[in-house]
Amino acid sequence: MTPALDRFHPDIRDWFMDRFRTPTDVQEQSWPRIAAGEHLLITAPTGSGKTLTAFLWAINAFATGQSEPSAGERGGHGPPLKEPAARGR
Repeated sequence: MTPALDRFHPDIRDWFMDRFRTPTDVQEQSWPRIAAGEHLLITAPTGSGKTLTAFLWAINAFATGQSEPSAGERGGHGPPLKEPAARGR
């Protein structure tokens, strides 16, 4: 198992391993930093696992009681940069 998954709840880690086997480079690099409380802007090619990178840690925090949904919890996900460019904006 990879160290990037060490801080996930065992059920979430098992779910991930059953479906994906191994984290992508983006996930390997990002999850330890997210777990440490860093704020990140993740840019990587389509299909590299960015969306799962951002949201799986939040799901883990809620599932383990490390975080409660509140007005102070924030996350974001924006459209790919190529999408607005393709529309001529």
